[in-house]
Amino acid sequence: MSDEPAGKASPPGPATGPAARQAMRRRRSSGIGAPIARSRFLIIAVAVFAGLGLAWWAATGLDLVKPIFLPSPASVATQLGKLWADGTLLTDLEASIYRISVGFLIASVLAIPIGVLIGSFRTWEAAIEPLVDFIRYMPVVAFVPLSILWAGTSDVQKFLIIFIGTFFQQVLMIMDNVKRVPADFVGLGRTLGLPDRKILTRIVVPSALPGIWDTLRISLGWAWTWLVLAELVAATSGLGYRITVSQRYFQTNTIIGYILLLGILGLITDQVMKALGKVLFRQDSRS
Repeated sequence: MSDEPAGKASPPGPATGPAARQAMRRRRSSGIGAPIARSRFLIIAVAVFAGLGLAWWAATGLDLVKPIFLPSPASVATQLGKLWADGTLLTDLEASIYRISVGFLIASVLAIPIGVLIGSFRTWEAAIEPLVDFIRYMPVVAFVPLSILWAGTSDVQKFLIIFIGTFFQQVLMIMDNVKRVPADFVGLGRTLGLPDRKILTRIVVPSALPGIWDTLRISLGWAWTWLVLAELVAATSGLGYRITVSQRYFQTNTIIGYILLLGILGLITDQVMKALGKVLFRQDSRS
């Protein structure tokens, strides 16, 4: 016999019908951190780019914006085709890709060991971290005149600007990557009787590598920015240089085209780094 008073309804339980289950799945697929299918991700991304392109086409096609301020997509494509045909675009691409490759490589090769060192040993952190922190707050733009004075307008000046813009940020971010390695991992190494050198090379560095790779991926985007800055001010070739020359002659279609090229190059390098990270660090969820 039920203990509930007669006439008193029991509280409703959770809905378990098909409609309720479908609603729950919908909430799970759109909630914070909820995964979505790769195909859906691509559709959304392409739709956003297509929408922006359509808005651009409509604004110029309906004469809502003067061509001197925003040329049409057709005008930009035609101008890029001409620059490619006469070899100008290829020359600029080769110059910029070479400069960013060398400058970023130098910065990364030096930043990784220094970041690992100050992230692992407090003495080295005390000696280096405050200095790096001090320099990283200095605006890179302020170093452009000095870099021209020191290295002229050669490629070395571009390498220097890219180095200054990325190296100091990389060092501190890599230091944080190393510090996020669980202390239990280091403790296990000490329990096994490993010396500091082996703890560093066999435990700390492998554990921090996925985070270090993400740091390199992020800082590569900054490197593109500093490359363009260096080429805008002192260069005779390159994407940034061509933007400056085009501005003098009001060639807005070239400016827009090169800006779009920079975005495409940045997106390609970012996706390549992301794909390599997934291959190299399959066990890490961040990749």
